[in-house]
Amino acid sequence: MTSSSHYIDRDIEDFLIATVRDAAAKAIMPRFRNLSGTDVAEKTGETDLVTLADTEAERLMTEAIRRELPEAIVVGEEAVSADPSLLGRIEGAPFCVILDPVDGTWNFAHGLGLFGVILAVCRYGEPVYGLLYDPVTDDMIGGNMGRGAFRGIERLKREKLRASSKTELGTLSGYVPMNIFPREVQPDLVAAVPEFLRILNLRCAVHEYRMVAQGHMDFCLSGTLNSWDHAAGSLIVREAGGVSKTLTGEPYSAAVNTGYLLTAGTSAAWNALAERFAFLVR
Repeated sequence: MTSSSHYIDRDIEDFLIATVRDAAAKAIMPRFRNLSGTDVAEKTGETDLVTLADTEAERLMTEAIRRELPEAIVVGEEAVSADPSLLGRIEGAPFCVILDPVDGTWNFAHGLGLFGVILAVCRYGEPVYGLLYDPVTDDMIGGNMGRGAFRGIERLKREKLRASSKTELGTLSGYVPMNIFPREVQPDLVAAVPEFLRILNLRCAVHEYRMVAQGHMDFCLSGTLNSWDHAAGSLIVREAGGVSKTLTGEPYSAAVNTGYLLTAGTSAAWNALAERFAFLVR
C-alpha cells in the first residue's frame, strides 16, 4: 500500500473500511444493549461516557492501522483522553488517521441505535479522506478529496451524494447541540430557533453529518472542535458540494480544537447562517 498521493488510493480505502467494519463486528455490536454496569464509566460527567466497546474498538483499529500502515500517526479519542498531548501530532503529520470508535456513546450506552464509527485521514491537519459508518445497518458514507462523496460499501453500488441546495434561513433544517455551547450564549441560540424550519440534536456527529451530506438536512453548527467528531464529516459534506468552515471563515483544520464549525449545503446558506450566528464570535 502507498499513501503518497493527496487522495486515498483504493487499496488503502478498502483496508480502512474493512478495519472499521471488523472492529464494529467484534467490539461494538455484540455489546449494543448488552452492557453491564462495569462496562460503562463517566469521563467528565454523566453525559460524557466511555464504554468497553469504545476502548476495545479503538484498540483493534489502532493495532490494525499501525501494522498495515506503519507510517501513519493514529490519534483516537480514547487515547487522547489518556494523553491529550497526542493532539499536537496532527498538524505535523503527513499521514494521520483520526478515530472516534463509538461516536454517540451516550446513545449507545442507553440502547439507542444512533451511534457509529468515524475515521478520517489528514495530511498536516487537512482532511483528505473520511468515513461515517453505521454499524447497525452496516452502511457507510465516505468522501475522498477531489473524488466526491458517496454512500455504500460496495464500490460498484455506491451512490454519489449531493448536499442540500436550500439558501433561505426559514427553509433550513439543521443541528445545533445547545447543551455543549457556553451557558451564557444558550439563550441567544434558543431565540434563533423559530427562524428556521427545524432545529434538532441527535447527540451523534456520525448521523448528523450523514444527513447533511445526503441533503436531508441543511446545516450543522458545532459547539466544540474535537477532531474525531468533525474531520471526516466536514470533508464529506464539502465533497458533496457543501461548505465547512469555522464560524470566523477559516478553512477547517483537524489541528485546531477551539472555536465553532459551521457546515452547510451551499455557500449562500453558509453566509446567511454565519451572519445569524455571528454573536458567538463577537
